[in-house]
Amino acid sequence: MAVQAVQWAGKPHVKGSTESMRMFMLTFSVIGLQFAWGTELTYCTPYLLSLGMSKSRMSLVWVAGPLSGLVIQPVVGMMSDKSRNKWGRRRPYMMVGTIAVAVCYLILGWAKEIVAYFIQDAELRREYAIGLAVVTIYVLDFMINVAQSTCKALIVDTLPIEKQQLGAAWVSRMAGIGHLLVYAIGSLDLNVFLGDWLGNTQFKKVCVIAALAMALAQSVTAWAVQERVLVSDGNDIEKSLSILSLLTQIYSTILNVPDRIQAICWVQFWSWIGWFPVLFYGSTWVGEIYLRFEAPATEQQAKNALDEVGQRGSKALVVFSIVATAASIVLPWFIQSPDDNEKPSYTARPPQKLEPVLNKVKWRKPTLLKAWTVGNLLFASALIFAPLVKSVWFATLLMASIGIPNAIAGLAPATFLGVEVNRISMGIPLSNSRSSSGRKSDSSIELDSMNSPHRTLHLRHDSTGSAPNSSTGELSGIYLGILNIYTTLPQFVGTAISWVVFSILEPGKSPELAKDAHPDEHHSTEGLSGIGVCLFIGGLSAVVAAWATRRLRGSY
Repeated sequence: MAVQAVQWAGKPHVKGSTESMRMFMLTFSVIGLQFAWGTELTYCTPYLLSLGMSKSRMSLVWVAGPLSGLVIQPVVGMMSDKSRNKWGRRRPYMMVGTIAVAVCYLILGWAKEIVAYFIQDAELRREYAIGLAVVTIYVLDFMINVAQSTCKALIVDTLPIEKQQLGAAWVSRMAGIGHLLVYAIGSLDLNVFLGDWLGNTQFKKVCVIAALAMALAQSVTAWAVQERVLVSDGNDIEKSLSILSLLTQIYSTILNVPDRIQAICWVQFWSWIGWFPVLFYGSTWVGEIYLRFEAPATEQQAKNALDEVGQRGSKALVVFSIVATAASIVLPWFIQSPDDNEKPSYTARPPQKLEPVLNKVKWRKPTLLKAWTVGNLLFASALIFAPLVKSVWFATLLMASIGIPNAIAGLAPATFLGVEVNRISMGIPLSNSRSSSGRKSDSSIELDSMNSPHRTLHLRHDSTGSAPNSSTGELSGIYLGILNIYTTLPQFVGTAISWVVFSILEPGKSPELAKDAHPDEHHSTEGLSGIGVCLFIGGLSAVVAAWATRRLRGSY
């Protein structure tokens, strides 16, 4: 029996008069995602500690992130791969996730008030507030992953092979901008600037701003991008979307991941054991260093400790974000694209004024793979000092120094995976990135008309899906989901490590934040910082990640 070909309707495009504007619109949703993640990572840890939760218990809350990524991203990725919604495969999921994230942030910001409306006893109110906050964080993580998985798949779908590194660079830039905005806003005393508008605490205001930022950013990309509509994937769609069928397909795909994609995933795995404590505890670490070693006693008594930790941590992360964002803009000019040798005309170019200078040092241009290796080593060399830090300026210096590795970590895996997924969908043998005829792929970016005032980004696809070299990214959802599995599994490892470390070094409630707890529940502020030790262990894992890049040598 003949196999039915994949069929598409419509022609994908992105609004914008220049390539930079189209890239901006395509990746604008990433700002909202990073704003949502950044708010959670910056404020939720000190928020839970301020409610009286111990660090060892609190570390278990962050199982929500890896659990949601492990389950949601592959499932939603495959479901969206097969979706025949008239609005496209990715955007409907993006908007459902966005609405849910906004609602969760509003509930999180007003958790105490919601519980107080129903419960009068103070201690019982505190326990239920913790419970509501934890449940909301779990739902929040699941919904952010829904939006994130389809948002990134949309970018891979839209760009051909020669534009994957450029797209990944733009994702890294927008992520940096999102982080910079959330940390910059968090570093301000919003109670002074906004009064009681948007809530009567810093935390409430940041939650409202995060909800608005997520809604705005995702809506802009959903409006600007026109997807192709999947008419038929050659299978019985209703049957293929059953839960058992989805899980079976995901399991089968994981067992048969191509070697190079598997190698990319393993580097990501070891790298993310290192990034987990930085992203989840970095701002709290900086804030606690201030409260432990630098804050005057009168200031600790006068100011809200939660707000102080958030502001001090945010200021350090602002510096980190500035470095990471600047690196994400500049690095693509100095790093070879994996496809440079095949399509030199598509290499990302710097501003014209800088080209003469860069041409002189072109022979020094490293490959992206080498940059990924060095980035992991730089990351490790910074984190090994974390347990020794006793001043905010040193902590800020270390956070700033990992900005460049962060930019590389955002650029490399997304680029390599995008290239591999598009090679698969174009039928290019994985042992050779060129077609047998040596021709460039027809999946290139073009303009409707050079003279048209309404130029849009298009992929040159036959709407029937018959073009042999066209890239449609049919598998981008599931393979991005698999990469995310290797991003989330190390978070389970990081959670286990942090639970053990906190249980040994800081078993009680944090005296810097939960000042109303019984003295027997406090840990001492003397000795090693538990978070600092977790960062050190993460640095050791980054060394393993650098070593794991060896499996990709000879491929790029």
